[in-house]
Amino acid sequence: MNQFFAVFATDKPGVLALRQQLRASHRAYLRASDAHNVIVRLGGPTLDAAGQAMNGTLLVVEARGLAEVEQFVEADPYAQAGLFAHVEIRPWNWSLGNPELRG
Repeated sequence: MNQFFAVFATDKPGVLALRQQLRASHRAYLRASDAHNVIVRLGGPTLDAAGQAMNGTLLVVEARGLAEVEQFVEADPYAQAGLFAHVEIRPWNWSLGNPELRG
């Protein structure tokens, strides 16, 4: 049985150019669920206080367990390049807005 997880990843300072360079491969990786068995349900970059510059990643993913999500995050092109200063993965109960729970 799959469950949901929230992934919060914060970029290291000064890596915006690296993030932009790797963005296409990162996005392709997120969409390749056949390769890693993790389904990205929601995702996008977090932004600085001005709402302008990307400074991290927020994902809601569906997977069989935490270990699978950890492997998924570690193999992400951003993580492989050392972009993230900190990553936190939490099990998440998607109750409000979950399309599978609607009428």
